[in-house]
Amino acid sequence: METKNIGLRGIEVADTKISNIDGEKGKLIYRGFDILDLTKNSTFEETAYLLLYDKLPTKNQLDEFNVKLVEARYIPKQMQKNMGNWRKDADPMDMLQAFVSALAGYYDEEFSNKDASYDKAINLIAKVPTIIASWHRIRNGLEPVEPDASLSHAANFLYMMFGEKPDEEVEKIFDVCLILHADHTFNASTFTARQVASTRAHMYSASSAAIGALSGELHGGANTEVMKMLLEIAEVDNVEGWIKGKMEAKEKIMGMGHAVYKTYDPRAQVLKELSRKLAEKTKDPWFDITEKVETTTITEMKSQKDREIYPNVDLYSASLYYMLKIPMDLNTPIFAISRVVGWAAHIIEEKFAEAAPKTALYRPKATYVGKYCGPQGCEYQTLDLRK
Repeated sequence: METKNIGLRGIEVADTKISNIDGEKGKLIYRGFDILDLTKNSTFEETAYLLLYDKLPTKNQLDEFNVKLVEARYIPKQMQKNMGNWRKDADPMDMLQAFVSALAGYYDEEFSNKDASYDKAINLIAKVPTIIASWHRIRNGLEPVEPDASLSHAANFLYMMFGEKPDEEVEKIFDVCLILHADHTFNASTFTARQVASTRAHMYSASSAAIGALSGELHGGANTEVMKMLLEIAEVDNVEGWIKGKMEAKEKIMGMGHAVYKTYDPRAQVLKELSRKLAEKTKDPWFDITEKVETTTITEMKSQKDREIYPNVDLYSASLYYMLKIPMDLNTPIFAISRVVGWAAHIIEEKFAEAAPKTALYRPKATYVGKYCGPQGCEYQTLDLRK
């Protein structure tokens, strides 16, 4: 039987002005701007504005945007109280999905027009970090830390997590991480957000669905699996034997290879240097182990299968977050802190693009391969006749 388009690989389902990937050249573009230029010259807030509004902000526009983000950081006290009722070992992604969905019950203003959707986007972008940091502290028996209006988006999250303001170098490293993860065209979670938005569901609902998609280990959970791999390897001297053993067993090396990029993932290029810089600061071994995993996998793949393989975004982000003292089970929620910007931009584009018909509900066709008893269907037998 002919295999259908598994995972919609290569199927174009909609137009977008938000981002583009050139898998052959290893380029990622946000609204026409190369991701490498943005990481060198921009901030997360400026990048978020670009993705939402399709232009780089003026100073006044950025200042106004920052004020709105800062004002929206607070979450209802009742929400934090409700977090205390959850199991302390609950999956943080389940928590995040539930409380993002719950925001609709607290902020039930107009959802149907474009201007209101921008307000919802800002509300989401500002509150997701506070939800995650609040949960982290509550599950550890600590009081949540109130947002600090003087801090950037990146620095404020780390402050709410740990109760201490990060130094400028750590703040910049985390800010760049957020820029790199903000959008990536029609990945699984973004397509989920757009599909839900196509029903005319509101932004909190579409974003909550996207979080569910992101929670899977083949999507947002991949960098956690990378860190588990690094912890299992433990030392640089163990890398070669470990990689060879996995490849001989035909097992996947997490953090290596990508469905779209046929060369080096540009995000991995930046994260590699950030991981190197942070390892020099912390004296941790994780960068050296990760780099050895990269070079050994490339060599073995070439030797055993005559194929080229390159790191993806997860390989170096894993050790980077670990060296920032972020618990492994928060890696994927932190992905959401950044990607919620892309989701919001895509939801607005899906619902309000001028060229999109108002009834453009996603409804793909499936090929039925189940039981077939003839033109009239299968003969129904009552319960007493079945054997």
